[in-house]
Amino acid sequence: MGPDGKKLLNIVILGFGFMFMFTAFQTCGNIEQTVIKSFNSTEFHGSGYTSMAIIYGVFSASNLMAPSVVTLIGPQVSMFLSGILYSGYIAMFIHPLTWSFYTASVLVGVAAAVLWTAQGNILAINSTDRSIGRNSGIFWSLLQFSLFFGNLYIYCAWHGHVHITDKDRQTVFISLTVISLVGCFLFFLIRKPDPDSSSGSEATESLLQTESGDGSTDSSSRPDLCTQALDAFVQACRISVTKEMLLLSASIGYTGLELTFYSGVYGTCIGAMTRFGSDAKSLIGISGICIGLGEIIGGGIFGMLNKKNRFGRNPVVLLGLITHFVAFFLIFLNIASDAPLAPEGGTDLEAFITPSVAVAMICSFLLGLGDSCFNTQLLSIIGFLFRDNSAPAFAVFKFIQSIMAAVAFFYSNFLLLHWQLLILVVFGFLGSVSFFAAEWLAESRRRDSDYGSI
Repeated sequence: MGPDGKKLLNIVILGFGFMFMFTAFQTCGNIEQTVIKSFNSTEFHGSGYTSMAIIYGVFSASNLMAPSVVTLIGPQVSMFLSGILYSGYIAMFIHPLTWSFYTASVLVGVAAAVLWTAQGNILAINSTDRSIGRNSGIFWSLLQFSLFFGNLYIYCAWHGHVHITDKDRQTVFISLTVISLVGCFLFFLIRKPDPDSSSGSEATESLLQTESGDGSTDSSSRPDLCTQALDAFVQACRISVTKEMLLLSASIGYTGLELTFYSGVYGTCIGAMTRFGSDAKSLIGISGICIGLGEIIGGGIFGMLNKKNRFGRNPVVLLGLITHFVAFFLIFLNIASDAPLAPEGGTDLEAFITPSVAVAMICSFLLGLGDSCFNTQLLSIIGFLFRDNSAPAFAVFKFIQSIMAAVAFFYSNFLLLHWQLLILVVFGFLGSVSFFAAEWLAESRRRDSDYGSI
C-alpha cells in the first residue's frame, strides 16, 4: 500500500473507532435526562443537563493542556485511555449513584480534551492541502453513523414503553459500554504514516514521532518531550489570539450551542411531548437517527464539494445557517415551550400548531444537516490555516466549542424552549458572518501561496 493509501486507511480506521465510541456516548447523552427522570432510587439526585455542563466545562478548561498530554504519551495511547474513561461514564448508569455520576462527568471532560486533540492531530498528519477537505468529510460521515445505530437500538428497545424500568436501563447501558470498548481498541490499528514533504510540518509530525512501533514512548527522550509539551501549550495560547482564530471563534462557539441543543435538549423535548402518544420515549431514538442521517449526508456531500473547492467554504456555511433557521422556526411552532423542563410525566401543552411527529423528525434531519455544514468547513479551514500547529489549533477549537456547550447545558436547566431558540438564532447569524471573513483570509493566503509557487 502506498503512502496515500496508508493515510486514507488511517482516516477510515479513525472514523470507525469514533463511530463505535460515540454510538455509545452520543446515545447515552441523548437519553440520559429522560432516563434520570425515570429513576425510582432515593440515592440518586443528579441532572443530565448538569452532568453535561460539567463535562463540557472541564473539557474547555482541559483543552489548552491537552496538546501537552498528547505529546507525552502519543495520540494512539491518548485516544485509548480517553475512550476507557468514556466507557466508564456509560457503565455508571448500570448502577447510578450521585457521587459516581458527577465524578465520571469530570473525568470524561478531561478525556474529551485529550481525545479530540489527538484526533485533530492524526487528521492533519494524514492529510495534505488537497485531501484535508475529503478526509474531514470521510471522518465526519463515519462519526455520525454513531447517531444512526445507537438510536435505532433505543427505538427498538423502548418501543411502546411509557416508563423506563431498571431492567430496560441496565440492558441498554451494558450494551453501550461494550460498544464503546470496541471503539477504544480500534485506535491501535492506526499506523504512523510514511514521512513526506506534503504530509505536514515537523511540528505536526512530532506527536507521532515520539512513539515507537508498539505505541510506547522512548524514555530517553523525556526531557525533549517535556519541552515539546510546554511548547504545545504556548502555541495553543498564541493561536487563540491570532486574527484567524478570533474570527472563527464566533462560528465555533455557535457549534457548541447547537451541539447542546440537538444532542441533549431536543430529544428530551420530544420525549416529553405527551401529544406524541405512547411512543414519545422511543421517538427520541428516531429523532437521533434523523439527526444522524443529516450529518452523514452533509459530511459526505460537503466533504466532496470541499475537495473540488471551486466555490470555497462560504456557500456551505450559508446553507447550514439557512437550514438551521428553518429547523428552529418549525420547532418553535411544533414543540411546547416548557418541554425541556417538563417532569417525567411530560407536558400536555401545545405550541402554535397541532404537534406533528413528522415535522419533529424533519427538524431533526435539518439540525443534523446544518451541523455537518458548519463542522466540516471548520475542520477544513482550521486544518488549512494552522497546518504547522494542528494539535494546538484543534485544542483551541475544542476549547471554544466546549465552553459554549457547557454554558448551553447550564442554561438548559431553567430556560424555556423559545429563549433557547432565540440564543441559537443570534449566535448562528454572528458565527456565519465571522466565518465568511475568516474564509476570505484563507483564500488570500491560498492565492499568495499559489503565486509564490509559480
